[in-house]
Amino acid sequence: MARDDPDTRATLIRSGLEVLTEQGFIASGIDGILKRVGVPKGSFYYYFDSKEAFGRAVMERYGAYFAAKLERYLSDDARPPLARIEAFVEDARAGMARHDFRRGCLVGNLGQEAGGLPAGYRDWLRATLADWQQRLARCLREAQATGDLSQDADCDRLAEAFWIGWEGAVMRARLEAGPRPLEVFITTYMEGLPR
Repeated sequence: MARDDPDTRATLIRSGLEVLTEQGFIASGIDGILKRVGVPKGSFYYYFDSKEAFGRAVMERYGAYFAAKLERYLSDDARPPLARIEAFVEDARAGMARHDFRRGCLVGNLGQEAGGLPAGYRDWLRATLADWQQRLARCLREAQATGDLSQDADCDRLAEAFWIGWEGAVMRARLEAGPRPLEVFITTYMEGLPR
């Protein structure tokens, strides 16, 4: 039975990640996702009760992937704390370039569709952004401890400002199909940090 094939479920989620980071949730049709991976529509419902349940599975996968990426960069003791932030941005820029700037951030994409999303998605988006902010604030506090950031800096506020600006930079990079908005954002953010 199809339900017993975890590879098919994982393939559907992976395809969903690709499509939702390009098109968002509302514009993404299940048929297009299924066609990409060669899974019949009837089989889809062995794995997911609805498009909403599928979206939640995609969001959970993206959340785990992105949290691991942030942990890898923001906790990298081989780099000074502020250099970790720049390394994360460089990795994201390279990732967007690999996909010709067609793909953005799933959280940013869904955030732009917040009014039309299923119930509960907005809570997940808020919780995910809060998690990212906490991770970045921890890194900024390490920069305070090393003297690279002013002791008066509000690390929580600076972390929130980073994610607000970052999501806008990612959206603009997609619009321009190039890295300039990401570069402008990180340069301006880093220059504005209180030292």
